[in-house]
Amino acid sequence: MRNLRPKQVLWVILGVSVLLRLAAALYVGNEVVILPGTTDQLSYHNLGLRLVGGHGFTFGEAWWPLTRPDEPTAHWSFLYSLYVALVYQIFGPNPIVARLIQVVVVGILQPYLAYLIGRRLFNEWTGVAAAGLTAVYFYFIYYGATLMTEPFYITAILASLYVTILMAAPDGKRGIHWGLLLGLLLGITVLLRQLYMLFIPFQLLWLLWAGHKGHGRIPWAQTITASLVIVAMILPFTFYNYTRFERFVLLNTNAGYAFYLGNHPIYGTRFIPILDDYRLLVPQDVPINELDEAALDQEFLQRGIGFVTADPVRYVLLSLSRIPFYFTFWPTADSGMLSNVARVGSFGLMMPLMIYGVFLAVRRQWGWSLLAQPVFLLLLFCLVYTVVHLLTWALIRYRLPVDAVLLVFAGYGLVDLAERLLPRVLPQLVMESGGA
Repeated sequence: MRNLRPKQVLWVILGVSVLLRLAAALYVGNEVVILPGTTDQLSYHNLGLRLVGGHGFTFGEAWWPLTRPDEPTAHWSFLYSLYVALVYQIFGPNPIVARLIQVVVVGILQPYLAYLIGRRLFNEWTGVAAAGLTAVYFYFIYYGATLMTEPFYITAILASLYVTILMAAPDGKRGIHWGLLLGLLLGITVLLRQLYMLFIPFQLLWLLWAGHKGHGRIPWAQTITASLVIVAMILPFTFYNYTRFERFVLLNTNAGYAFYLGNHPIYGTRFIPILDDYRLLVPQDVPINELDEAALDQEFLQRGIGFVTADPVRYVLLSLSRIPFYFTFWPTADSGMLSNVARVGSFGLMMPLMIYGVFLAVRRQWGWSLLAQPVFLLLLFCLVYTVVHLLTWALIRYRLPVDAVLLVFAGYGLVDLAERLLPRVLPQLVMESGGA
């Protein structure tokens, strides 16, 4: 243990991370079937096939939520659909190839980014611990092998947060090229899931504030550059949507559906994560056979807002009822063994370390100065991202980006406990990490 070096451990962690995800990909195989929480991969697989076949962003049959056969859809991530289509175009319609490429990329990048963030915020061994926890986190292994946006999306979030932290530091990265990089990462994140647009203003405002506090000047040029890059990455899809729907659709047509279906009066004040048939929630006066997907999305958004304004108290109580579903860490009778093992073996085990790590980090930097610290940015993301889902639709897999960030704090808590409880076993680790 005396000669153990953090980088040596990190290389082992990255290898284990990739191997675990490769095993998951090989286990899932070359077929696309419905597994718990992975229904979306059927959509991306079919969109990939349709794109390769020259049919564009359409489905050959009626599809979720109310998309008619051969009618344009913008409900799904354009970027991820293009990724699947590109792999199918080069290697044939073989989902296993898309899975293998994906697990290698995220198997390396996710734990490595956790390491970089943990090292930057705390110390070298915290980074290593964060990488290790990320590598073996069951949810990340499970979803890493699915044809869904989660793996790349979470990786892009971590990368954008890390670059933001670097740009705001006292020794911050001040060149315009860093603004370009941040904009590229944020653009990728949004193209994978447009929901992240709701956090970008918070992220950029923090960069302006922390950059000013960190190196004495507001990084206007880098922030404006990043914003322009994001706009430039979204606009082609906005124009593409207009040519198909003949109306303004910024990116994806899913916000209205989600808000309407997630806040329907059928729930009362108690949210139900999954219903058997969401078509039953569509009112009879909506001409679903006459309106296209974009028109329906805007119609449902207006009606969803109407639910809120008609009974705001119910909306508040309904939103509060989503908390247990969003933070579930215990086994439930209505879940299969795989789901229960994943839930308890991931969030259930890590949650105490996450809470402990957050407590240590906040206590260490408590005060007004905390607002300009990277710890605040990470916690702000966790808070905003959680509130957005509690106000709309809460599922466990929607929490995974928050888990990825909180695992950095879990690594900090783990190292602190090791220093406190195992000084005789890990003397070298205690010496090199420099204390909590």
